[in-house]
Amino acid sequence: MSDRIALTGLRAFGRHGVFAHERRVGQEFLVDIVLHVDLTAPSKSDALTDTVDYGAVADVAVGIVGGDPYDLIESVAGRIADEVLADERMGRFESVEVTVHKPSAPITHKFADVAVTITRTR
Repeated sequence: MSDRIALTGLRAFGRHGVFAHERRVGQEFLVDIVLHVDLTAPSKSDALTDTVDYGAVADVAVGIVGGDPYDLIESVAGRIADEVLADERMGRFESVEVTVHKPSAPITHKFADVAVTITRTR
């Protein structure tokens, strides 16, 4: 599937990490979500009902990032991907790719970002 909808740089506050201070203080996470979907129908109909509700996708991701803490961003990304795939109100798509960025990860060296990407297919 070559058509896709991309939601990038979604910001949400969460308390994920293996260290106690990460769970206590929390930090901002960024999420990118790419949905692989056939956009033939919506490109012709111009109807919202023929495409993916990316607002609902964003709501799911922010709810998970801001919800119960996980030790690993791998778990956060996997949960987002699984929930998005399971939620039929968002529309029908072939696969989802979720990247969770942790730009304030507790690393003692200078770095720009740490990110995990997970892909799930129906």
